[in-house]
Amino acid sequence: MSSSRRPRRPGCAVISPAPASKTALGGQVRQMQKLEAIGQLTGGVAHDFNNLLTVIRSSAELLRRPSLPEAKRERYLDAIAETADRAAKLTAQLLAFARRQTLKPTTFDVGARIASVADMLGAIVGGRIRLTVEPCLAPCFVEADASQFETALVNMAVNARDAMDGDGDLVIRAYEAASLPALRGQGAHEGAFVAVSITDTGSGMSPRVLDQIFEPFFTTKDVGKGTGLGLSQVFGFAKQSGGDVDVESLEGEGSTFTLYLPQVDAAAETEAADAVETAADEHGAILIVEDNAEVGDFARQLLQDLGYETCLVANGQRAIAVLEERGDAFDYVFTDVVMPGISGLELAKRIRSRWPGLPVVLTSGYSQVLADDAHHGFPVLQKPYAIGELGRMLRSARRAS
Repeated sequence: MSSSRRPRRPGCAVISPAPASKTALGGQVRQMQKLEAIGQLTGGVAHDFNNLLTVIRSSAELLRRPSLPEAKRERYLDAIAETADRAAKLTAQLLAFARRQTLKPTTFDVGARIASVADMLGAIVGGRIRLTVEPCLAPCFVEADASQFETALVNMAVNARDAMDGDGDLVIRAYEAASLPALRGQGAHEGAFVAVSITDTGSGMSPRVLDQIFEPFFTTKDVGKGTGLGLSQVFGFAKQSGGDVDVESLEGEGSTFTLYLPQVDAAAETEAADAVETAADEHGAILIVEDNAEVGDFARQLLQDLGYETCLVANGQRAIAVLEERGDAFDYVFTDVVMPGISGLELAKRIRSRWPGLPVVLTSGYSQVLADDAHHGFPVLQKPYAIGELGRMLRSARRAS
């Protein structure tokens, strides 16, 4: 007797794999999207930095030629300096997106700040775009980095200009908002906010583009016409300042970007004015604290060229030991922030407590500590820095001590 059915082995059961849950599938999709964004970010960083390094390396090699004319020597030196500035700007934009930039918050009136840069924005977007500014009905104060706020306005205005292909209407409106709306899966936040919206009559965006619009290096522009970092700076600045940014858009009907920042009371006015810098030579003794030997040696050479006496130590513990031995011998402390053991910020706080009359200047290319604590009260010199910036920062710290 035959049968088409296969006999089942004793003790064995046929188990079918359970279908993946919607939650698990959603997590897998989000993980793939994160990996794609990371790949896009690293690829963009590598591309841009390789371009910059090509200019620097080629210029440095050409400068080694003994018979190079003076005019070409100046040109290659300028190329290195300008390229270094572009590299610094690129890292600043990346830190802004990551919400890791060192902000310098001040209290300012949003309407007044927009009015102060309106002419500049008009020049940036061009004469064929009709720019309208609608300020708050009453003064609207926020506590944020004013320079980064202006940069965010510029980035949103440039994005609008490109979306309109240089011709259309651009409206910048500032107003008070009773809450921060729910955005990107996060709940709404009650409280006073100041909103700045920028509305254009451009081409608009598809839902796919809207989902990626704030990712670094994401751009719909032609090659060479955009870095894909402008709107990521807006996003990072807003989040790091306690706010957020919203975008509404329909293809063919334009877009509206709205920046939200927490509203604060007006700052108390002060009578103090900045002292006038003198042209006197630099002088004094500086304790340099830097764990990177190459950077420390270079900083020491810069300061000696400015006319300072220097002492270099590699960490905060050694700096405290030197100050305990001969604290009266130093006029300044110039310290890196990110170091093993005692961080530069912790070192500065200890110095302020034990040697209150000794000025401390911090320097860092990136620090989570500084990003989290914008009210530490110490001057910060951002890496990479120029020799002129270093001298001005030390003079300013001396006057403030």
